[in-house]
Amino acid sequence: MKNIPKISEAEYEIMKVIWECAPISTNDVIEKFQGKSEWSPKTIQTLLSRLVKKGAIGYEKKSRVFIYTPLVEEKEYVNEESDSFLKRFYNGALNSMVLNFIEQDRLSKDDIDELKQILESRKKKGEK
Repeated sequence: MKNIPKISEAEYEIMKVIWECAPISTNDVIEKFQGKSEWSPKTIQTLLSRLVKKGAIGYEKKSRVFIYTPLVEEKEYVNEESDSFLKRFYNGALNSMVLNFIEQDRLSKDDIDELKQILESRKKKGEK
């Protein structure tokens, strides 16, 4: 399995933009956060630099412009973080997490109906 770097919440916000828009320049990343964040351009540049150092993104320099691309796929990252979350809080047991959400009344009737549909679909798929 590929080594997935640990990234902060702020870095994850940058990664979402890169996953969606790659290849993307520094200025374009900064532009995406204008009006949505109070981060200064320097903060965004620092976050980009950290992501490069961690191996989450790569860059190519075209004249004076840096163009960023992800080195980690979004799906890989989300899977790794989901597994880590389950192990950390629920000893890796998905059913314990779902039970906790049910007991805390965090699932609406619509959520429960959707989960039932997903489980039925998976069950039918497994029977084939």
